[in-house]
Amino acid sequence: MSARIALLTCITALAASLLLARVHPLGDAGLFTPAPPTHHSSIPPQVDAILSSKCADCHSDYSRPHLYGRFAPVSWLMERDIVEGRRHLDLTAWDTYSPDKQQTLQSLILKETKSNDMPLPQYRFIHRNAAVTTTDLQTLTAWARGRNSIDQASATHIGDAAAGSMLFEKRCTGCHALEQSHEGPRLLGIVGKPAAQLPGFDYSAALKNAHIVWNETTLDRWLTDPDAFVPGNNMSFSVVKPQERKDLIQFLKETR
Repeated sequence: MSARIALLTCITALAASLLLARVHPLGDAGLFTPAPPTHHSSIPPQVDAILSSKCADCHSDYSRPHLYGRFAPVSWLMERDIVEGRRHLDLTAWDTYSPDKQQTLQSLILKETKSNDMPLPQYRFIHRNAAVTTTDLQTLTAWARGRNSIDQASATHIGDAAAGSMLFEKRCTGCHALEQSHEGPRLLGIVGKPAAQLPGFDYSAALKNAHIVWNETTLDRWLTDPDAFVPGNNMSFSVVKPQERKDLIQFLKETR
């Protein structure tokens, strides 16, 4: 008799869990009505394959209906993460983003995958094939650095501080500000000063030991490819176009 009661209790609990999964207290991610996979015309196929297999579950409308996601409260926690993930990056909408926003997100994707913060640890624990491999990182790095698709023609004008200010606002303020440190150090008056010297900021050992003084030449090399200039540093963002680098550097020179 007790075994029968236990069985009925389990069945009732499973049924209740299935029904409660249709309630969305932490956000509705559409787990029961996923959109079909999206292929992006502006993303190279090899990059699209990585993003689709390792990022799309949380960062697009295509969230595969895994069995464990059909039961509450697991479904609620999944939907919370998916809704939050789409708020930061929605691959479904990639082709509608402006080129500036795409470049900013490319750098963010590279930063989060290099630091092993994405995909989320709990997702990687369940989906062992979701870990980003060294080959994946090389592909994402080439994409984020614009080595395959972005015009790298030489700059034809001197730096424009006004244009640099707009670029700074669009692409840099996710991590930096002029007067306050955030994820990156504050940048007011850095031109002419040694790198990694701001008191209280946790710089990478690589940058501390590089003994760089920030000037037009070093900033240009840094913005072109931080990894090549200072291997092992924490910065993933790069500025591929020479004219944009000149504009940003001129802006930084004039903010003293």
